[in-house]
Amino acid sequence: MKIVLALGGNALQSDPKDKTPESQLKTCKDTAKSIVDLIEEGHTVSVVHGNGPQVGQILASVEAGYKANNSNVLFPFDVCGAFSQGYIGYHLQNAIEEELNKRNINKPVGTVVTQVLVKADDQGFQNPTKPIGSFYSEEEAKKLEAEKGYVMKEDAGRGYRRVVASPKPVDVIEKAMIKQLVEAGNVVISCGGGGIPVVNDNGIIKGVPAVIDKDFAAEKLAEIIDADMLLILTAVDQVAINFNKPNQESIAKMTLEEVDKYIAEGQFAPGSMLPKVEACKKFVQSSENKIALIASLAKAKDAINGTSGTRVVR
Repeated sequence: MKIVLALGGNALQSDPKDKTPESQLKTCKDTAKSIVDLIEEGHTVSVVHGNGPQVGQILASVEAGYKANNSNVLFPFDVCGAFSQGYIGYHLQNAIEEELNKRNINKPVGTVVTQVLVKADDQGFQNPTKPIGSFYSEEEAKKLEAEKGYVMKEDAGRGYRRVVASPKPVDVIEKAMIKQLVEAGNVVISCGGGGIPVVNDNGIIKGVPAVIDKDFAAEKLAEIIDADMLLILTAVDQVAINFNKPNQESIAKMTLEEVDKYIAEGQFAPGSMLPKVEACKKFVQSSENKIALIASLAKAKDAINGTSGTRVVR
């Protein structure tokens, strides 16, 4: 089976207090075991990952250097996203290769720096809400707005932060290369952090300051490479309604009709479970016989075999 696997933040950094590269590599090695379990069963696995904490760290480092000395380069946000794809891709590649070697599985692993096309007129650009980077004083914020064209917003009394859009993915620029690599049987890591957001400006591809949700990017990739399954891995075993309430209920299977009902009821938190459920819905709708699952990293294999996770069906 051809699977696109979307990794949540817990698959990269298990301890929120320890965001060092050493800790990330250690977590990636644990994550690689679950990924290679699927490969060992004969599945072709393509990996998409988030980058929230990592791109935040990169941006904070860049901004700290700029604050200390304005002659230092303030790298654009899309470039910071590219940095994060290399950083995380390197760790995942290293960890997956090591686990494959331990099991005597000969399969190449590679990371593709990926640009993901978004629409320049996406409504997300009209009202950027995604906070990124460091906190600034009001004076510093006004200076950045004037000099860099940033949109700065006050953040809960803690100072001002830059905010960017969160547009929907339309296409993957490197899709032909990714498809070839997948068809050749490689383990491909792509669309890291949802991809580097770009727009088509009269035939010229340009990076834009934005954050694409990695679950939507994984869904778009799954459609493009004609995957059989979209497997979104997170910190919980199953999707639940009435989450964190006395009447919380875990769900093993959801029809598209039930998905719409639960979304209308506000059962899924925006920026958390909601995009995962919406991505699964879109993939199942895209073609006949498509499988979409939300499951925990530790039980990925069980989810595929039908004993864990939440399956979205027509």
